[in-house]
Amino acid sequence: MDNQRMRIGFVSTRLSGTDGVSLETSKWVAVLQGLRHECFCFCGESDWPEERMHMVPEAHMRHPEILKIDETFFKDKKRYGDTGRAIHKLKEHLKTELYRFVERFDLNLLIVENAMSLPMNIPLGIALAEFIGETSMHTIAHHHDFWWERTRYIKSPADDYLRSAFPCTMSSVCHVVINSVAARELAFRTGIGSVLIPNMMDFDLPPSLPDGYANDMRRELGIKKGTIILLQPTRVVPRKKIERAIALARRMDAECVLIVTHKAGDEGINYQIYLKEFANLIGVNFLCAADRFAYRRQTTPDGRKVYSIADAYTQADLVTYPSVIEGFGNAFLETIYYRRPIIMESYEIFKCDIQPKGFKVIWFEDFISRKIVEDVQKILCNHELAIEWAERNYQLGRRYYSYQTLEKRLVTLLDHCIHNW
Repeated sequence: MDNQRMRIGFVSTRLSGTDGVSLETSKWVAVLQGLRHECFCFCGESDWPEERMHMVPEAHMRHPEILKIDETFFKDKKRYGDTGRAIHKLKEHLKTELYRFVERFDLNLLIVENAMSLPMNIPLGIALAEFIGETSMHTIAHHHDFWWERTRYIKSPADDYLRSAFPCTMSSVCHVVINSVAARELAFRTGIGSVLIPNMMDFDLPPSLPDGYANDMRRELGIKKGTIILLQPTRVVPRKKIERAIALARRMDAECVLIVTHKAGDEGINYQIYLKEFANLIGVNFLCAADRFAYRRQTTPDGRKVYSIADAYTQADLVTYPSVIEGFGNAFLETIYYRRPIIMESYEIFKCDIQPKGFKVIWFEDFISRKIVEDVQKILCNHELAIEWAERNYQLGRRYYSYQTLEKRLVTLLDHCIHNW
């Protein structure tokens, strides 16, 4: 196999939008294409060029049949004969499509993005395991988070499926994790060794200078002049602990608005409803504005501006990131890249893998004290200190998390995997 020119197929439930898996996949694709490899995708939803994707609706985690399986196993905690038959039927269909995908694009390597890590589509995970076993297809399993990290997957009737395919243990699969804790847990639970490649940003290509497109963002979103913009650039899911950011906004001496840029995600809207009620209760201006932000600039069907995530960062005064669980922390890297100050929970991966590198952030554990609020007010009022922190953080990001670093890691990974197959 020629490591200089490979045809690589990415497999996932979805490769579209601003979720962490889709964003990180796009970074790998950019670097691999820069190394002259050709990339294609297999998924249930994609914003890739049509000529480079193999779309299979049943691969999506929101497909009705997949949702029914998910609800039976992980909400109702039940298992029926019909469920097993449905899984087998879907698995066979997806496996057939995987064969077609590989043949259609003449692939010699698969990179599976989280589809063998989280059981959001059990038939797809099993189909991948069987396909890899039947073909010995060279495969890199890129794990962003594992099922044992999520409470809803623990002690389920699907335990045999999870242990056989999430992840599978085929000798032709090279496993990649994004943090050191995941590497240890994977080895402890399965005996599988892994390569650590954290999330990255293109720090060697600084953000574009403001071009005026987002100058009207405050007016478009109904934000008064002089209001402090707190940015929560994450999905609206409980582990993000967004209520802490709402409480912070209430405790600030100045008028604030908290903007959330992403959708509620795949875990329902009940948490978003709770956040809106909580914000109303304590008198905080809370905007769930996912319809006005996207990975790239565009317009709504009625002609209103849709701003990029980059626009959101450039207009923000402070980024809030109070998550208790993160696989790595895309929002953290983006904040460093766009040179914004950040207040964040010192979650486990941050403490183990990121904080020791010396980043300047306002961090807390478990709750936001009065001292933390004062630190936030200080960084917002002290422009020189904010610039000093931003420059230090950017240079550290460039040293540890740049595309140049990712390129070196991927070259080594491909070389390692190929010579061990």
